[in-house]
Amino acid sequence: QVQLVESGGGLVQAGDSLRLSCAASGRSSSSYVMGWFRQAPGKEREFVAAAGRTTAYADSVKDRFTISRDVAKNMVYLQMNSLKPEDTAVYYCAAGRTSRWSVSDEYNYWGQGTQVTVSS
Repeated sequence: QVQLVESGGGLVQAGDSLRLSCAASGRSSSSYVMGWFRQAPGKEREFVAAAGRTTAYADSVKDRFTISRDVAKNMVYLQMNSLKPEDTAVYYCAAGRTSRWSVSDEYNYWGQGTQVTVSS
């Protein structure tokens, strides 16, 4: 079992930055691929970024968002810069053992989510 707890969401203005954190606990959590997904009202959950031995990003956030992980602290971060109103969503941290990083069904564990709201 892996437990995930996100934090760091909030209300910001367009162009601002925000850093989300995800605290992972549980057995062998460091061996999992860690991903960030988001879900806006009325929309399906979508892939944002993932980190294993390398990193991957959705095209919509590439060059603005950066995922990183501190294995020693069992933490995963999502640095979000140049935020846009369309980034408004609930952001979820996820863990899984998968090679299909952008597929949400491939992840076994999920956090409760943290709200990010970007005003124009």
